[in-house]
Amino acid sequence: MKPLIITIIALGLFQTVKGQTINWKTIDSSKHIVTAGFAWDYSLSYSAGYGYKLNTKLPIVLSLNFTKASGENLLDDFKTKIGGQIVLLNQPTFKGIITLNGIYRRFENDLVRLQNIGSEVKGTFGYYKPKWLVACEVGFDKAILTHFKHSDTYKKDIYQNVKDGWYEPATGGNFSYGLQTGYSFKKSDITLNFGKVITQDFKTTPLIPFYLRLGYNNKFR
Repeated sequence: MKPLIITIIALGLFQTVKGQTINWKTIDSSKHIVTAGFAWDYSLSYSAGYGYKLNTKLPIVLSLNFTKASGENLLDDFKTKIGGQIVLLNQPTFKGIITLNGIYRRFENDLVRLQNIGSEVKGTFGYYKPKWLVACEVGFDKAILTHFKHSDTYKKDIYQNVKDGWYEPATGGNFSYGLQTGYSFKKSDITLNFGKVITQDFKTTPLIPFYLRLGYNNKFR
């Protein structure tokens, strides 16, 4: 197991995922939200997503997101999320939101191909106005199952008895906490998320313990 643990740490598989930031004060007249952004979270990455607002008493947005790490090969390193957000505290200016997502991640280099199934839960509380927002966010990103497919190079030069297959990591999770803010136009938003990451044992931090994401939303009927 030691080579597997070293591989996980070295590749930074369990990266925190930042979700769609919405100005809930301006979304009532919209059904569809198309998003794009770039972030620094272990690496430079680019994302695109789509959200659909349900016609419910408490505001709910279902969402799908795709994120690609910068690099030559499109499908080497990417992550997808599917889930949604629900506004549980829906006051005129103060909002409390819960986000739940299922996650699929893939990472590949010359040594190993990793496929991971995980989950994300996040709580957001903030102050929302028609032109701007500011909120705090706390999240937990859990890597539940990971499939390892090691290359011939890994088996030859590093550890010849390594086993491929599915593994359940004992410490595969990160907590994150930070702020989100944004400025809203009539049909669009510019958003910014930033904060810090710590592993689930509260004793260590990832190699890069900070995240930063700049995003753009376009809203329409």
